[in-house]
Amino acid sequence: MMDIDKNLLQRFEAGLNPQHLSASAVPAKIIGYGEISAIFQIQGDDENVYKRLPIFEDRPSAEQYQKMHIEYCDMLEKTGLQLPAHTTHIVKIPGRPVIVYIAQQKFSGDRLCHRMIHTLDDAQCLALIEAVAAEIAKVWVFNAKATPGTELAIDGQLSNWIAAGSDTRPTQLLYIDTSTPLLRKNGIEQQNPERLLKSAPGFLRWIIRWFFLNDVMNRYYVPRLVYTDLAANLFKEQRPELVPKTVTIVNRFLKDSDAPLTVKAIEKYYAEDKLIWTVFLSFRRIDRWLKTRLLRGRYEFILPGAIKR
Repeated sequence: MMDIDKNLLQRFEAGLNPQHLSASAVPAKIIGYGEISAIFQIQGDDENVYKRLPIFEDRPSAEQYQKMHIEYCDMLEKTGLQLPAHTTHIVKIPGRPVIVYIAQQKFSGDRLCHRMIHTLDDAQCLALIEAVAAEIAKVWVFNAKATPGTELAIDGQLSNWIAAGSDTRPTQLLYIDTSTPLLRKNGIEQQNPERLLKSAPGFLRWIIRWFFLNDVMNRYYVPRLVYTDLAANLFKEQRPELVPKTVTIVNRFLKDSDAPLTVKAIEKYYAEDKLIWTVFLSFRRIDRWLKTRLLRGRYEFILPGAIKR
């Protein structure tokens, strides 16, 4: 856990313009995007970065998420993974959704693994990818030994890891993508996916629900798909030439009973994944336009600009 300025978060949320963070009463700067939420730094806090989840209808549901987030992070650390210092805080502004902020210790942006692969040579990149694959494997080892009925999952793509240590020989990897707790108990997903779907247009949630639940969330419990996603992400990060050797690396982490992955399978996976997230973001932008331009209302989510895929 860590200390944060809760009054700063309250003032930030009260004066927030989700579409123009730099123009908010307390300005903020976007430093990164996930597929669903943004990562930003708030003026007045140089030590931490934040994610903002405006998806809770009341305080009890936000508190339930807080407990789940704590449990997920604790279990990740029990696997042997290392996380940056972190905490959560709930903010409620009258007339708006209840917000959960996730705070994490700030690291230099050039230590994010998906950025490092643009500054390291190929051999160093592949060593970094293999180190990430080895960290991911800790989750599957934990699951095999965990209390029956308990199952963790992880989104292992490179953008979810910070590499500490020297420029060319990272000595420590920190996992940073904890905002979607991926945890099953007795086969039941503990995270309520309906809350995550609040970031999608209401009139399209039925089809997104089907895709999201059956494809996106479930994939992170399947080691083969997690490693597939790790390799496929190199296309998004504009390093496709690393894919063949990455496939060789991740195949070493599959079960002996699994058929080896192929470059062709990775290409097919990425094409489908790219389509899912491109369509999802397009729907969200349409929803933002409808709410802010047509209905003259407030759109709570912070959307990315153009994403090169």
